[in-house]
Amino acid sequence: MQGQELLQSLWLATGETFYMVSISAVVAILLGLPLGLILVMTGPGNLLDFPQVHKVLGAIVNTGRSFPFIILLVVLTPLTRLIVGTSIGSTAALVPLTLAAIPFFARIAETSILEVDKGLIEAAQAMGCNHWQIVLKVLIPEVTGK
Repeated sequence: MQGQELLQSLWLATGETFYMVSISAVVAILLGLPLGLILVMTGPGNLLDFPQVHKVLGAIVNTGRSFPFIILLVVLTPLTRLIVGTSIGSTAALVPLTLAAIPFFARIAETSILEVDKGLIEAAQAMGCNHWQIVLKVLIPEVTGK
C-alpha cells in the first residue's frame, strides 16, 4: 500500500514540475527573445546603436542572472501573492521561476543573435530593409534555423 502512495506522489510531483517548467519556459521565451534582440540592436555598432539603453539593460540582465533562486523566491513573495493570490504551491512558484528564467534566456538569445553573419545584415540593409524587416526576416530566421 505504501508503494502505491509513493508512486502516486511521484506522478503528482512530476506533473507539477512539467507544469512549472513549461509555463515559465514559454513566458521566458516570449519576454527573453525581445529583450535579447533589444540588447543586440542597441549594442555599439549595431542597428540602433544606443549605448545607454544597452548598458542599463545589460546591467539589469546581469543582476537578474546573479540572484540565487531561493532569495528571489523570498523577495518576490509580495508580488507573487498579488499576482497569484498565494505564495505557496506550484502556481506561486511560477512567478519567481519565470522572472529568474527571463534574463537567462535573454542572454542566450543575445549570444545567438550576435553569431549571425554581419554580411547578411549588411545585405539586407543594402536591399533597403528597415530594422523590423531585418529582425523578422534575417535575425530570427537565422537564429532559429528556419
